[in-house]
Amino acid sequence: MAEKKQSRSKVELTDPRALRAYAHPTRMTLAGLLRREGPLTATRAAELTGESVASCSYHLRILAKYGLVEEDDPGGPGREKPWRATAEYTGWPGYSEDPAVAEAANALTLAVAENHFHRMTRALEARRELPPEWQEAERFTDVTLYLTPQELTELGERIDALVARYADRGSDPSLRPEGARRVPYLQIAYVAPEPEPPAREEEP
Repeated sequence: MAEKKQSRSKVELTDPRALRAYAHPTRMTLAGLLRREGPLTATRAAELTGESVASCSYHLRILAKYGLVEEDDPGGPGREKPWRATAEYTGWPGYSEDPAVAEAANALTLAVAENHFHRMTRALEARRELPPEWQEAERFTDVTLYLTPQELTELGERIDALVARYADRGSDPSLRPEGARRVPYLQIAYVAPEPEPPAREEEP
């Protein structure tokens, strides 16, 4: 990430309209691209994403409407004006008593999960091209734990603290050691649905 002018670490989405807007895959891609690559014009974004310039311009304006990106140079000419991300991360409610917010937030979470799955699948298909040390370093594992809500929260906070040690490298390339590469690190923990009890046979 090279967002030299970012003033916030996270933008929180609570408006159902904003949540639904961000769930679009092209908009998530554009927001992530701006966070990694710094200010970009719609033309450059189109080159990097494979989308048309008109499509990128449209989706950037939608992202700007909900505070996710903004013009880096408001006086720039048309599609050549650069855009930048307003924060390094996007957050949204994990729970809400407002049905509209809850529905939109769940839909966004599902869209993000599908996006991560798509990207991960592509990476796994191409991993044979990586040097052996990278193939050995990659993580693909799971474990089932029995936790209380408090314990799950504590576990997440401890993992966040470990990950935070490397977070500054995203916004400051000079902190990246030689050989460092971009590594999406996913944290996923969900409550497994309880299995249904076996059906009882009726006595004759």
